[in-house]
Amino acid sequence: MKLAKTCAAIAATVLIATAATGCGTAGASGVVDTNADKGLAVLGDHVTYDPNHLVNDGQPIEIGYWSWGDASTDPVIGMLHEYEKIHPNVTVKISQVAWSDYWVKTPLSLKGNKNAPVLFNVHNSQDALLRPHMEAYDIDTADLEADYTNVDLHVVDGKIMYIDSVINTGNIYYNKTLWAEAGLTEDDIPATWDEFVEVAKKLTKFDGNKMIQSGFNMNGDGRYDGLWQGLNYQRGALMFSKDGTVANYDCEATKENLEFLRDLYETDKVSSVKFGDNSEQSFGNGQSAMIYAWGALQGTLETKYPDIDYGVFPTPTFSDDVPFAYDRYNGESTPGINVHQSEEQRAVAQDFIRFLLAGDDYVRSAVKLQNSFPGKKSLQDDSEILSNPVMAAIKPRLDRLIWPGPVPSTLESSPKIAFQNVIQNGQDIDTAVATAQAQIETDMKGSDFVSLESKYAHIDEAQ
Repeated sequence: MKLAKTCAAIAATVLIATAATGCGTAGASGVVDTNADKGLAVLGDHVTYDPNHLVNDGQPIEIGYWSWGDASTDPVIGMLHEYEKIHPNVTVKISQVAWSDYWVKTPLSLKGNKNAPVLFNVHNSQDALLRPHMEAYDIDTADLEADYTNVDLHVVDGKIMYIDSVINTGNIYYNKTLWAEAGLTEDDIPATWDEFVEVAKKLTKFDGNKMIQSGFNMNGDGRYDGLWQGLNYQRGALMFSKDGTVANYDCEATKENLEFLRDLYETDKVSSVKFGDNSEQSFGNGQSAMIYAWGALQGTLETKYPDIDYGVFPTPTFSDDVPFAYDRYNGESTPGINVHQSEEQRAVAQDFIRFLLAGDDYVRSAVKLQNSFPGKKSLQDDSEILSNPVMAAIKPRLDRLIWPGPVPSTLESSPKIAFQNVIQNGQDIDTAVATAQAQIETDMKGSDFVSLESKYAHIDEAQ
């Protein structure tokens, strides 16, 4: 699930805002920095940054940064401001580009455009578009691996262009008010899907034959198209073939899971196709008791539905045993460096990346703004961070979350259609799954995508 896309919905034009954000008017007009010794502490454990030096020999320089977000969603922006304060000869020009236009405008602008940014926001789903224009980080891989989780998954030909600042996955959000009304307590939080179904039944209400409260709502975007991968992983099924090139949607695990979900609608009757097509809105309005969602939902609830009293618990599993994997995860990427920009600008960008990754402020900000778990190891036991229920749910499962790589979007869109055909249109599961598999293979024809599932620590446990 492309969490950054959700966060970026606020950006509605191709170029909403362009601002020079130097350290006051002096920074914008070109200050010469002669103070190498800033009197500041060295940051970091393995990846370190000593701010007590001159950048660009202290001579004025302007660098650009492009993002689909703003300061309320993109933690890099705040860190760029902090960097300007340390190095007043550096002026940063920040441009915000709408998500829908970013993936056309940015790749075209990077190469050979003197006005293109030297730093730019990265989403791993667009790796193929951006990688040809990226310069590798000038930071030792071993140091990055010592400080950050899953760095090895981002090593390509011995080089690292970006890593995960934070990661996220799916959990179950539940309405505490409806939970209490049903006589449920925290002791009733289900660990298995069988227990989950029984809880969902208690949370479902009817007026005659009409459902007026859904125990578990799966309708709309981001529900099945996000959940199916986790359910398959729980059964030990990979998303791709062993060589990582062919999708594995048409398999027994997919069919078993679709049958399980169909039963929620037709047998257990805790979900209904007639209960709207937006489970997120239904949950926010207090009409659905539980939904599956990633961390971005928390920001939506706080913004649009501040009165909802909700909790979060980890997605159930099919048994009490530890599964092959609990779910897929995805990361929010650190910025890219434009390999086509001038040597002077790239040197400043490299210096900024080291500043970004050495300290804790960037990741702490990312945790809050993107409601995601810290990729930096030193913050993964932080009590303040773990006080967030989403972080607390992710923490004990960190070692059993799997990233298949920057998966093509057809692995979400085509299964979503299969789910709709089964649940809404009554199509048999075998036909729906086979049709989706064929569409996925058509969409991926000619793709050079190779799954990273083979790098998962517990890959030997897969079916």
